[in-house]
Amino acid sequence: MPLPQPELLQRARSVEALVLDVDGVLTDASLIYGPRGEEFKAFSARDGFAVRLAESEGIKVAVLTGRVSAAVTARLAELGVPPHFAVQGSRDKRGDIADLAARLGISLAGVAFMGDDIPDLPALATVGLAACPADAAGEVKRRCHYVAAAPGGRGAVRDLVRLVLEARGRWADMVESWWRGEAAPSFFAGASGNGGSPRGA
Repeated sequence: MPLPQPELLQRARSVEALVLDVDGVLTDASLIYGPRGEEFKAFSARDGFAVRLAESEGIKVAVLTGRVSAAVTARLAELGVPPHFAVQGSRDKRGDIADLAARLGISLAGVAFMGDDIPDLPALATVGLAACPADAAGEVKRRCHYVAAAPGGRGAVRDLVRLVLEARGRWADMVESWWRGEAAPSFFAGASGNGGSPRGA
């Protein structure tokens, strides 16, 4: 269940990595198919910017999803998330998030996972900070430490990133640095610790 603010901030301060579901988290859960069966997904640029901010602050980002999509692969490459930090086609989210934590080099207690539906529950039950979008399934919202103000694909990931950076005391300073035109070079250089050369949010 959602936590009181002091306990929530304590958990958020311990977050070293964000693991994100895709459909219903990075997207609004719509599945759009073209006439030849090609799949299209819409991603929020604001969520993408937040992912890049997290990376520039040394927070690793990974993806755990039950579907396989070329659009997801392309979007993650754009954001600088390396292929080995992404699990697509997962059929065991509890086991796969443990494997991702090992790849990230952290314990599950240092992971924040954002999911939106019942298949995400096994992973949500194992992490230090369980989060979901505002429009997640009720069964998920009741079991998460944090429910974002925004829905999936419409700023939920940004809400989570802001929570973690506020808990670290970094959000206000980061906003002020952009206001002064002094954005951290690591934002433009690529994801901190992830490598790659993403083109933008």
